[in-house]
Amino acid sequence: MMEFHILHNNIIAVLMKYIYLHEDQKQTIMKKTFLPVLMILLLVSCKPAETNLVDENISQVESGLLPAVITNEDSLPEMNIYDRMDYYKVPGVSIAVINDGKIEWAKGYGYFTYDTIHKIDASTRFQAASISKPVAAFAALTFVQEGLLDLDRDVNQDLKSWQVPGNKFTAEEKVTLRRLISHTAGLTVHGFGGYAFDNEVPSIVQVLNGENPANSDPILPDTIPGAIYRYSGGGFTVMQLLLCDISGKSFPEIMEERVLSKIEMNNSTYLQPLPDALSAFAAVAHRSDGSPIAGNWHTYPEMAAAGLWTTPTDLAKFAIELYESLAGESNLILSQEMVEQMLTEEKDGYGLGIGLGGKNDSIRFGHGGSNEGFKCNMIFYSKLGKGAVIMTNGDQGGILVGEIFRAISETYNWDIYKPKYREISYPGSDALQEYTGTFEFEPGYSAIVTVSGNSVIIKQLWDEQEYHYWPEKKDTFFSKRSDQELVFKRNEEEEIIEFELAGTWTAKKVTNGQE
Repeated sequence: MMEFHILHNNIIAVLMKYIYLHEDQKQTIMKKTFLPVLMILLLVSCKPAETNLVDENISQVESGLLPAVITNEDSLPEMNIYDRMDYYKVPGVSIAVINDGKIEWAKGYGYFTYDTIHKIDASTRFQAASISKPVAAFAALTFVQEGLLDLDRDVNQDLKSWQVPGNKFTAEEKVTLRRLISHTAGLTVHGFGGYAFDNEVPSIVQVLNGENPANSDPILPDTIPGAIYRYSGGGFTVMQLLLCDISGKSFPEIMEERVLSKIEMNNSTYLQPLPDALSAFAAVAHRSDGSPIAGNWHTYPEMAAAGLWTTPTDLAKFAIELYESLAGESNLILSQEMVEQMLTEEKDGYGLGIGLGGKNDSIRFGHGGSNEGFKCNMIFYSKLGKGAVIMTNGDQGGILVGEIFRAISETYNWDIYKPKYREISYPGSDALQEYTGTFEFEPGYSAIVTVSGNSVIIKQLWDEQEYHYWPEKKDTFFSKRSDQELVFKRNEEEEIIEFELAGTWTAKKVTNGQE
């Protein structure tokens, strides 16, 4: 600011002299001296104001985290990002905010891991998990644009090193690239757990076949292709092999050449396992209790589905390229027409590799990600030119991401991601006893429901995690942390027989009573 004051005083001196000059001298001074200097003054004087506004926005986000739910017994809490990181045992967070179609700011918080002094910054790499999918789909569409692949051709015509198993489901309808990247191909395997540092990492064909040392089931059709939307990381793994077979190149090479280098995603790679030279720039993954994962993180050979290492800044560049390409203003990788296809809904709010939602000004695209020890999300409002990417290195980071998004929404007037208001009913602990017991999602994955005061607790037996749910009405409960609903179902005799969680997961009751 010292330089600004000196410049300001010099201009005042020029103005004082200017008053006493003849008219012809005034015109010369005006053209050669005064106007250029005035422009400099305006530019310099505007910069601190812009910087201050951005700083204010950052401060408001950092200190204004908001919960998913406010109840009739709660007031709006004051929450800042560092306190919430401690609460959720998440060592590191990285954020990039997009405003008016540009990255307004990017900042890191916390540490690579608790036992180091290595701080997270905007260039620290995180596993993007399933946000790998839209970036990978972007590359797949370049093959379509070049005529090397057809969105609606049977992929078995182009696969060379493996074939999608044929069965009664594929007798008439075929697995196509469009269906693979829109989760409508009817293929199995929702997601992947990755491989610990001391595990052998399978080849991609071994993953597709479910062969040792792969830790996931075979990827095959169990539903008629095109019939339904069902999320399948398995489908993206087939797509990964398809691109490799067509190009004769490794998947990381394909992604670097066709996407990452084109839009300067310079801190991103699909290399799995992560090379030692890049490990020094990568955040360590952490469990829900804050302990680091052995070996720092898992390896994901299923690169298209879960293998991208990146930063919020690089993912923001990707979102902006989509936004500008849709408007016909950039198109460094895909044409406007191809991006329009990508951002057109196929089924159930999903386009070609990317989630879609909203209407009118709130139309948006984005994707979430969840790997072992990493949770992240990317959202962009394509009508407003606003969005954000948040990445964390903790298993409870997903809830924290939601709280940060609500702070960003409040700060930047997104008019979305606001806390919901819910009424807690008070049936009493005795009335809640009928909901207790052991429930099974599938063999090996059971949970115990117990009562705590005026709430019920679901304790997952496979990882000992506990989740509280409060009663809103008969058989319907909700989570204050995530607004997730828990709904119990009854038989004709009015006995509890199962519960449904978040409208997605169902668990059958196998025993009565508390543990």
